[in-house]
Amino acid sequence: MIGSILFFALGSALSGSAQNMNMLIGARTVQGIGGGAIINLTEIIVSDLVPLAERGMYQGLVGLTWALASGVGPPIGGAFAGQASWRWLFYMNLPLAGIALVLVWFFLRVRVPEGSIKEKFARIDWVGNAIIVAGTTLAIVGLTFGGIRFPWDSAQVLAPLIIGLALVGAFLLYEAKVPKEPTIPWEVLSNRVTFGAYLGTFVHGVTSMALIYYLPVYFQAVLGSSPTRSGVQALAAALVISAFAMSAGISVQVFQKYMPVNILGWIFIIIGFGVASLLKADASTAQWVGYQIIVSAGIGLIFPAPVFPILAPLPVERTAPALAFFAFVRSFAQTWGITISSTVLQNELKKKLPAAFVAQFPGGVEIAYAAIPVVRGLPEPLRTQVRVAFADSIDTIWQVMIGVAGIGLLSVLLMREIPMHTEKDETYGLSAVPVHDEEKDGALKAPSRPVSEMRA
Repeated sequence: MIGSILFFALGSALSGSAQNMNMLIGARTVQGIGGGAIINLTEIIVSDLVPLAERGMYQGLVGLTWALASGVGPPIGGAFAGQASWRWLFYMNLPLAGIALVLVWFFLRVRVPEGSIKEKFARIDWVGNAIIVAGTTLAIVGLTFGGIRFPWDSAQVLAPLIIGLALVGAFLLYEAKVPKEPTIPWEVLSNRVTFGAYLGTFVHGVTSMALIYYLPVYFQAVLGSSPTRSGVQALAAALVISAFAMSAGISVQVFQKYMPVNILGWIFIIIGFGVASLLKADASTAQWVGYQIIVSAGIGLIFPAPVFPILAPLPVERTAPALAFFAFVRSFAQTWGITISSTVLQNELKKKLPAAFVAQFPGGVEIAYAAIPVVRGLPEPLRTQVRVAFADSIDTIWQVMIGVAGIGLLSVLLMREIPMHTEKDETYGLSAVPVHDEEKDGALKAPSRPVSEMRA
């Protein structure tokens, strides 16, 4: 965890000081390595400390933290971009990383397997990791290029996208057949309940990113809000997501049932996107606040919900790889969510914006973000025409997300209620390896009593 925080801080510092786009891309890669590891390790550490049956509140807290950060980030970022410099978007991570580093250094005490660094590195599935890194990188490059820098049917888009997805498939096959200690054991992927939860996780990643990224576009392009104000207007969504993520976790912990939360969450998301697709250029404040609350409630419920059906059917020693794949699926899906929404918006705007207005933007430019800054300065009636075009185009995004969320609801059919574990993996998935745990080193031994009994 310390190494992950240091990587994230280094990437943030390099991004803030970038002198050109290539340096910024490289720095963001370093930052992404650290950020991805932090996300994975947070889930794994929580699972190592708390049994699944008592983990609801803690999973809710993880979702609450993410949602609050997503809500607070846009207005802060908009303020920095508008009043100071974009570089502070990255520099602001440094004091936060410093605080996290101090907290981890002094308070995180976990047991570690014995053995040399060489022995530990020998256990890593290097080939499998190389395949999945190459595959996801190529797929993301294709998704990023598609419809913006190059047409979707061009070789520059299809080649990396097809090769990347093929490598992802090859990774799954390789993990099932080759390594003695795979990154993702086949047992994790072949269980029907777990697979259904992973499918729901993927769909949630797509739909949540569509809402988080393109709700502010509605506020800025249609309502004429500044970046800072649009972040404040979207704060209702972040607060609702946070509250419902927490309530979902507590509900699972109290009732020891995860199916109702998964079903209810997808119903809220489908209804929420349905009513959001009715938002027009002249929508009232009550409408855009109320509609985002409905869909945000569903997004919040599903944030922690898939973790329970993912882990319930599996032996506790499979928790770490199962959660690592959970984080990967969610992150990979978020890329698809942004890409699908961007493609829909780009294509709809090309059809609905006045031709003379579209002509001023060169090819290879994403019209939405290029047009937003100039909308408020347009003369009438062109300004109203552009606002209506944006509103109708964003409505199409929400309509697409209704169908995507329907797949999420169907994924629940693959799940069933399974009693959740009441024990932890005392060897952290390393049953064949001695585990070092000495109180003289300040390590906190795993509690012998359930967490619920350890009240002060």
